Amino acid sequence: MNKITLRNDGLITQNDKVVEGDPLMLLSCGVELEAGCTLRSFFRLFEHYAVLTKLNPFLPDCLGQFRACPPSRCTCDAIDHLAFCKTIEMIGFPGEPRLEIYSSLYGVRGNATCEIKSYPFENLLDMPVKLGKLKHVIFGDKVDIFEFDTVFSLFEFIDGIVWELSFHGTSKECALRR
Repeated sequence: MNKITLRNDGLITQNDKVVEGDPLMLLSCGVELEAGCTLRSFFRLFEHYAVLTKLNPFLPDCLGQFRACPPSRCTCDAIDHLAFCKTIEMIGFPGEPRLEIYSSLYGVRGNATCEIKSYPFENLLDMPVKLGKLKHVIFGDKVDIFEFDTVFSLFEFIDGIVWELSFHGTSKECALRR
């Protein structure tokens, strides 16, 4: 799989060269994060590559929240870093067997993980982001859990983070009509 790197300033590099122009051909590439990459680095990606803002309907609201935040020191003392992870759940007996695959963005403190939706958006922007493992969960007569190293495509990374952040505040797409 081809690899790209997301730099701290939001630029993408491939083979040690900054990607200029349209990055759509890179959506299937495996993404790596430069050391010290933060959630703010993720949002800077869209400042450099505006075409990527069309990938998810929740992204405009997330970008609006990002732009309303202070330019620095947006951290949370309750977590050490954010981890982007993938989960595969195999669900079997009883019932119809099925497979569910999804990505998540968690807060990590020490060895413990926590949901981030209870933390204000502006307290997460300067938190380091790390790529986590794939958790394979098998539900049946007993539950088995395995963890593996994995690769995240650029599309999975963008879509997964935006999905998780869409639960911060009330985006237009999630608002209930009264």
